[in-house]
Amino acid sequence: MKLVIFGANGPTGRLATAQALTEGHTVTAITRQPEAFPLSDPALEVVKADALNPAAVDHVVAGHDAVISTLGVHYGSTATTTFSESATNIVAAMTTHHIRRLVCVTSTGVPMKPPPGETLVYRKVIVPMLLRMGRPLYEDAGRMEDTVARSDLDWTVIRPSGLFNGPAVTDYTVGPPQMVGRFTSRRDLADALIRETVDNRNVRSIVEVITTQGTPGVYRVFLKEALRIGNA
Repeated sequence: MKLVIFGANGPTGRLATAQALTEGHTVTAITRQPEAFPLSDPALEVVKADALNPAAVDHVVAGHDAVISTLGVHYGSTATTTFSESATNIVAAMTTHHIRRLVCVTSTGVPMKPPPGETLVYRKVIVPMLLRMGRPLYEDAGRMEDTVARSDLDWTVIRPSGLFNGPAVTDYTVGPPQMVGRFTSRRDLADALIRETVDNRNVRSIVEVITTQGTPGVYRVFLKEALRIGNA
């Protein structure tokens, strides 16, 4: 397939790009800083473009079979419309160029409520704190989901939980929202992005990707990912 990946220079985007190339797909990696992109391959084209620029999105989407978006922002970011604006531009470009398949990433924080089956401390302390810190971003991710769901595209929205760096793809779980599970390995998320796209799974559905093996401690992930303490 000919894939275009937005957010390709992020941690998950790089993994998804690498896996797609390994599987023999042609990839156009979209980034605002192509000079910093670490991958090279005869089947890879790295293109400078801003997903918030409708004309740029229209140009890079044309001629592809499917679109993957791993765009996201950190807690505390002032870019609180990135999810919804990029989704609007991507959907419009895909509609114009008659491209059907879209797979994108939001977060398990979008429902703005604690998941079931967790400990009292996690539900009453950790989750409310995360939701409060990330409220503007989660709300915008919700608007992104609404924009995608209202389209006529063959879309899938993937919601990861607390992201961490794992050594390899695991036997992760994919299922409907509000599954029990605190973590998602970036390698598992990248694999899920490619599988959903290429194998056309869970069309017009929102799913969660949960890693169940080799997960870290909740407090370490909370400090590193949510509060951005340590290496991002």
